[in-house]
Amino acid sequence: MEAQPKKNLKEGRLKRKRSGHGETRQEEGGRGDRNEGVKRKRLDAMSVGYFRRVNERLSDGFTEDEERSLFVENVLLEVKGKATLVAMDMTGSVTLQKLLPLASLTQVGEVLAELGGETGCEFKPVSCDRCGGHVMESALRQMSRWTEEDQTGNTEEETQGEDNGMLEAQVLLLSGVVRENFTEFLRHTHGSHVVRTLIHVLGGCLGPERSDNHSGRKSTTLLTDFEAPDSFWMELKHVFGCLMENMKICVTDAVAGLVLQTMLTVCHSKRPKLCKQLNKGIIGYITSLSSAPGVSPLLVFLKDQASSRLIETVIQLSHKALLRDLYKNHLRGQLVSLALHPIANFPVQKLISASAHLKIFLKVFDELNDGVEAILAAGHMGVIIQLVDSCAQREERQGVMLQRLLEAFHCAKPASRHLSCLPLFLSLLAYEVYYNTETAEGDTVTQRPLGSICYHGSCLVQTLAKFKDRSILMNSLHSLTPADLLTMGTDQFGSHALQSLVTLASDKGKGKILRKLEGQYVQLACSKYGSRLLEAIWNSAPVSQRQNIAQELVPSETQLRSDQFARHVWAKFALAHFVRRRAQWQEIQSGESKKRKMFSDILD
Repeated sequence: MEAQPKKNLKEGRLKRKRSGHGETRQEEGGRGDRNEGVKRKRLDAMSVGYFRRVNERLSDGFTEDEERSLFVENVLLEVKGKATLVAMDMTGSVTLQKLLPLASLTQVGEVLAELGGETGCEFKPVSCDRCGGHVMESALRQMSRWTEEDQTGNTEEETQGEDNGMLEAQVLLLSGVVRENFTEFLRHTHGSHVVRTLIHVLGGCLGPERSDNHSGRKSTTLLTDFEAPDSFWMELKHVFGCLMENMKICVTDAVAGLVLQTMLTVCHSKRPKLCKQLNKGIIGYITSLSSAPGVSPLLVFLKDQASSRLIETVIQLSHKALLRDLYKNHLRGQLVSLALHPIANFPVQKLISASAHLKIFLKVFDELNDGVEAILAAGHMGVIIQLVDSCAQREERQGVMLQRLLEAFHCAKPASRHLSCLPLFLSLLAYEVYYNTETAEGDTVTQRPLGSICYHGSCLVQTLAKFKDRSILMNSLHSLTPADLLTMGTDQFGSHALQSLVTLASDKGKGKILRKLEGQYVQLACSKYGSRLLEAIWNSAPVSQRQNIAQELVPSETQLRSDQFARHVWAKFALAHFVRRRAQWQEIQSGESKKRKMFSDILD
């Protein structure tokens, strides 16, 4: 079989479209698929079957290195001469992705050389293919072994140098092709992923693989560093320059914006000066655009779904001077309205987090503090929780933050309502709504069972538990009935909140809570979430309290050992040992308690 001609580039979706599934271009194939109507060459059935069997063999693994090397060599001989067809076939692509990490750098370089052709012009159709793009990424990621293989000494130094040099040359060739067709790569769904991997490799680091990198605003990008060739540094600067020249596309296009965010992340980790320059360039471009008189153009971009994510990254990675300039010249007086916006509230969260250790936080806090109740009503709990979390790091604003929350939940006055704050926070309901009352302030309200615990309410309580003064929160916890504590402890979200409150409490406060839980330890142990709470309590409790828990659990041995959750509690608490050798059990538990206290003192 011959390599796929460039003119036959297609995303492999024509058959699906004809079958009536109705996928759109944006959903499946991305942009830049100009030759969708051209019939592409495919692997024959025999070859597909072969690579399917290879894939199965790779999944089984190898016991010996020699066996693995021989197998990889034989498979690559079958790939040779038709690498493009294999890479752009679904079965072949998956096989190559598994095979390349097992191949030598020479072999990876040879595969790339065939995929790119003599001049590298064939890199573009392969990179912009939904299957081929994954193969290109996998090949690029092998560059992280550049120094590892050089240190093994398995082959002669000269040969090893050629191995590394060949792969290095192919990466540089690909980068040149990317720069020549930069706007097309930037906008292409699959091609942009190759560019992002290329930026990582040129920067001397690797991000998570695409299959492991689930999208989400809260996800963090963990980079694994490696020593890259010196030539990559200059090439990274060339790609950096291309991004600066195409700032308009990067700021307004969602796919291109992700490439720019990758460059920001890599430069922040490896080249801080470039990161600073890029941040200034992005903000400088946005703020230079025309807008309504007296309105910063940045506010418009903050409310756009694509560009707001880019600005989030800029804020997160900005230095102190840029953050101060952003707030002073563009965001001051606008934070509450931005926090109420369905999209702009996310960059506001990043601003709160990034400024937590800076003087500017006090101004950010004071401005947002006036809109806490409105933000709560809008349901933008991310802003509230981030504000509370930053206050946990700034003691001078903790009292003000707690008072504002009490006012927002209508339990600030009279002071007797403070006891109801924990159920209100957990349910995110105002006092009148939770107790279903319209009585005047100070009137007695019938206590209702704890319920309606929600995820964000639990997060709020867990964050408030970090405050230095937790007296109001703890008093509210102590006012709950044993039944309420059991409900909270066995709830998916409530158990995490109770765990934070108990484990962070003083020994006296912890003992008071545990006395209320007496008689309910068996129910906690037999609950999916309660058992985890009980283990956390056990790990932070002194020996005397552990003994009380053990004494209550032991009589229910049969029930505990037959329950899918409680049997783990029985084993971890060494309760069988407690029954037969109590003195030795106490000695072991005392030793563990001392070790834990010693390490906690060191960490504190």
